[in-house]
Amino acid sequence: MAIVGIRPLTVGLAANLAARRPLPQRTQLPLDLMAVAALPSVVPPATPTVPSEAAAQRMVIAAKQPTTAVPDVRTDAMAGPVQHQTRLRQEQYRPHLLKSPSLACQPLVRSMAHPQLMEPVAPRMAVLFAATGHKEAVAQPMAYFCGKTTAHCDEGCQSGPCTGTPAIPAPGPKPAAPNPNPGFLALAPRLAGVPAMHAGLMPNGKVVFLDKVEETTQIGKFGDENTRHKGQYAYSVEYDPVTMGVPKKIGYNTNAFCSGGAFLADGRFISIGGNAPLDFLDPTVKDGFRGIRYLTAGASDWVEPPDSSVPNVNRLDSARWYASVQTMPDGTLFVASGSKNGLDPTVPENNNPTYEILNAQGVPNGRGSIDMEILKKNQPYYMYPFIHLLNNGQLFVAVSKSAEIFNVATNAVVKLLPDIPGDYRTYPNTGGSVLLPLSSKDNYAPEVMICGGGAYQDITSPTDASCGRMRPLDAAPKWEMDSMPEGRGMVEGTLLPDGTVIWLNGAKIGAQGFGVAKEPAYDVLIYNPAADLGNRFTLGPKSGIARLYHSVALLLLDGTLMIAGSNPVEQPKSTPTFGKVPSEDYVTEYKVGIYTPPYLAGPNASKRPTALTLSSKTLKADGSTFTVRFTAPAGNKAARVALYHGGFVTHSLHMNHRMVFLDTTGYQAGATSQTLTVKMPPNRNVAQPGPYVVYVTVDGVPAIGQFVQVA
Repeated sequence: MAIVGIRPLTVGLAANLAARRPLPQRTQLPLDLMAVAALPSVVPPATPTVPSEAAAQRMVIAAKQPTTAVPDVRTDAMAGPVQHQTRLRQEQYRPHLLKSPSLACQPLVRSMAHPQLMEPVAPRMAVLFAATGHKEAVAQPMAYFCGKTTAHCDEGCQSGPCTGTPAIPAPGPKPAAPNPNPGFLALAPRLAGVPAMHAGLMPNGKVVFLDKVEETTQIGKFGDENTRHKGQYAYSVEYDPVTMGVPKKIGYNTNAFCSGGAFLADGRFISIGGNAPLDFLDPTVKDGFRGIRYLTAGASDWVEPPDSSVPNVNRLDSARWYASVQTMPDGTLFVASGSKNGLDPTVPENNNPTYEILNAQGVPNGRGSIDMEILKKNQPYYMYPFIHLLNNGQLFVAVSKSAEIFNVATNAVVKLLPDIPGDYRTYPNTGGSVLLPLSSKDNYAPEVMICGGGAYQDITSPTDASCGRMRPLDAAPKWEMDSMPEGRGMVEGTLLPDGTVIWLNGAKIGAQGFGVAKEPAYDVLIYNPAADLGNRFTLGPKSGIARLYHSVALLLLDGTLMIAGSNPVEQPKSTPTFGKVPSEDYVTEYKVGIYTPPYLAGPNASKRPTALTLSSKTLKADGSTFTVRFTAPAGNKAARVALYHGGFVTHSLHMNHRMVFLDTTGYQAGATSQTLTVKMPPNRNVAQPGPYVVYVTVDGVPAIGQFVQVA
């Protein structure tokens, strides 16, 4: 039984974990240069690289292992998960792929002799450990696929020679002025209960957190309330941001580690894909690579086949770990990308650069997995792509540095878009992306924003400060570049009802993965899309809590922002251990933060509209109307209504996140009693079916939002 999902591990830790259950006794094969025969397309280097003794000591892992069996431990160049297997296989290690701005379009790896330096060699490496006792290793370059776009060039080539022109430089960091009313941060009185890897605001106003299988969680184990999982830890909870009561434990049956997700048209929350079981930790949780999990607001269990009325065929067509999910206008789900097994993404056989479709009930449509070129050509930077539904029913898809418009109905690329300047933008150097608010003023023309990113997956990686905005349906779309005050990886953007965007969380140095980030980014950044270029970012408050890998942020009904998570270690730890590799300087964070934006802070705190009522909470995206009534503060000057969908939040992605400003009539300036007639979007390209929140803002200050169901 393979055990997958803890990444990246040292051999010592792997052996420690494996020791918790018996392993079959097998003979350890010698790790010598005979391993070359097992590796495809090995080309001996002209000048072998021999490490210094200190470097070699760090790298010699298997040469002095005992002859008794140890689990197979696979590290990968993107610091993906590692498999411990009871069957023994020849160990193969690949150092991280590194980059240098001075060597455009040339593959680089960390120098074995001088780990702080980089040297050009072939992009895929097999480090062969000699069993001679000399602590020497030879780096053997291996054949690999070749990129064809500028996304593979510029600051180091990840996948071979390029035929395009290197991207133009992205702008560097630009200082931002303090916001005169920055808002404020506070801690919620209740801990999250579980590491907040995934999150969503449910139609009952409560927040669901969803995590992977863990050794322990703060909320503790199930008791008699859940007989299936009794005695096992809970990895998912429902958190009430109003009462702040003890979170309710929620059980699941398959490992949801790094899944994708969405809300179904009927309002259920769905988690798609995941990782393999850790049955030595929890035998009740099974393989999640093809898992599909459904949660109804208020329920105590994620529903998963075969333990429900959902047909047993309701499994993904193919394994997906780190998949993105986009709801289409007809309510079907577009599920794209993912790893087949959690192993090295520089090996194409491990990857799943395809998409598949689930119907509106979240069941696979039986048509299988379909190749997707933008994912194939951007391996290994192909996981968790940014996807946004455009107002013509087509998709904006961005991965690595590449972007395109894709027609799902015809399985065709409609338009190749310009590459975004700067570093890599998706996993393992994910920044964040939002679809800026839509409105009828420009016929709901979409505009996409991408911020942050990084150069490679290592704790030394620089991060990107640049942000790009593009209107992909323009006749000649191009990126308009701007900059944050500092480089950030794992930065996520959240739309606010007043039209601004909050960017927060992440790290200034490093990447996604366990123990490969440092220098947390503590500042809240307030972005005003309507301001002049160069003056759109202002500084909000500064947090004192690191929010690194596996952090989330999402808007609550009261207009505040919930911030949770950060679990950049393989298994939860409460106390840092400094000086370790991978780093354990930053550990599991259960504290929940609440950010109160400027529109509810300072003089705005007493200006919230009240007594909001809606004529209907079942709405259609067909241009029909409904009525809102509310009480506004005296002397008010403007009112606006937003239709808001928070989506599925994980790994700095907010899947399906969107907001539409709705047309209204009937507003009377200064009147305290207001009745507005509100017009819904013209079609489901603009507002696909599912649960939304209606926010009414008066002079930018929101009333408490109310959930509606859009069909």
